[in-house]
Amino acid sequence: MAKYLISFPSAAMVVPEGELEAVGRDAHAVIEEAKAAGVYVFAGGIDEDAPPVLVSADGSVTEGGYPWAPSLDGGFTVLELPSREEAVAWAARIAKACRCEQELRVFGLDPRS
Repeated sequence: MAKYLISFPSAAMVVPEGELEAVGRDAHAVIEEAKAAGVYVFAGGIDEDAPPVLVSADGSVTEGGYPWAPSLDGGFTVLELPSREEAVAWAARIAKACRCEQELRVFGLDPRS
């Protein structure tokens, strides 16, 4: 089975006023369903109040992320599933709960990790 990343950037989640509580409830319900189905690996979001740092091979630290890359933010879910079709189905459930499109990617297997 492969692990799939289902994610969205913060800017994609535009929730109409008064619906945020329902979005949270619906999103948590999908995560509980994934746990019950035995496909859940982890989920969460980037803490946007904690700025990123770049750590070099020599251990030096620079404030901020890669200057040339878009910022990494939003929500992430990792599920372990037997097929891309099932991953698309779970991404659709998450999209419906979050009220925004989800990006789906598959992790490459590194047998030594």
